[in-house]
Amino acid sequence: MPLNQQILLDTRPVGEASASNFKQVASDTPVLSEGQVLVRHHYLSLDPYMRGRMNDGKSYAQPQPLGQPMIGGTAGEVLESRHAKFAVGDKVVGMGGWQQYSVVNGNEPAALRKVDTTHIPLSAYLGAVGMPGVTAWYGLVKIIEPQPGQTMVVSAATGAVGSAFGALAKARGCRVVGIAGGPDKCQYAVAELGFDACIDYKLHPDAGSLSKALKQACPDGIDGYFENVGGMILDAVLSRMNAFGRIAVCGMIAGYDGVPLPMTYPALILMSRLKIQGFIVSEHMEVWPEALKELGTLVATGQLRARESIAQGIEAAPEAFLGLLKGRNFGKQLVSFI
Repeated sequence: MPLNQQILLDTRPVGEASASNFKQVASDTPVLSEGQVLVRHHYLSLDPYMRGRMNDGKSYAQPQPLGQPMIGGTAGEVLESRHAKFAVGDKVVGMGGWQQYSVVNGNEPAALRKVDTTHIPLSAYLGAVGMPGVTAWYGLVKIIEPQPGQTMVVSAATGAVGSAFGALAKARGCRVVGIAGGPDKCQYAVAELGFDACIDYKLHPDAGSLSKALKQACPDGIDGYFENVGGMILDAVLSRMNAFGRIAVCGMIAGYDGVPLPMTYPALILMSRLKIQGFIVSEHMEVWPEALKELGTLVATGQLRARESIAQGIEAAPEAFLGLLKGRNFGKQLVSFI
């Protein structure tokens, strides 16, 4: 059995996460028992939710255990199988974690899923046709409930979730405006992803300045907003929301290091009769088949051309993850093992 390189959570962050919180180790891959499958990972998904799990505090999920491989989605191929459902060479996705190999119980529901790479690249099953894509789908379809002609706004617009949100909203006849960091990302959002406009938040020192830019980009106001960031960006969007607008809260990355994110004008929620709902996509598995079908079609037909940032090798995972938290990635952040 192959030697397995792993990245463990060694210590919990105090404030901002750092590379010193992680530790790389090598371990023997165990011999398979009946019903188990050995998966060689080709790609590891890095996602903002992982930062919250590094803390030992109350959250929607259990904290990442110390001394164990970091939790994370993976895509790869079956290297050895003692389960009738899986054959050597099958392409699969699962939650293999920050390591080169994983041993999976093939009988555990949803632990491992075979995927077809004929028209969809394997890596896309960790992004647009995976958890991030379904996250965008649920927030848009089930919480925001868009109507043709309405204006949708999404922060972190060129990331894995934001880019899927844009494609899904455009497919429903909406005007879509993104918020992203830097001119390259904004140009990509409009030229490649099909956004109607994209605002560079780095050009705006405060919520008032960003609010003016939103007024120009959204002359009819904002009907739906998908929140990935929080903080100053949320304050700016709230000031431009139409009456009875809907906000799907997926993430608050601006506060993941423990800095409080107070709202400047919470009275706007009442004044505009807004619906604001947070959600965790893993609690809504019933929608995944429908969402993945639509997302897969968008990718296969070229209507969603999501970009990827790929770091090479397991040893690159910590720095790539820390860069993700700072917005240094461009599109879906992955680590490749091939």
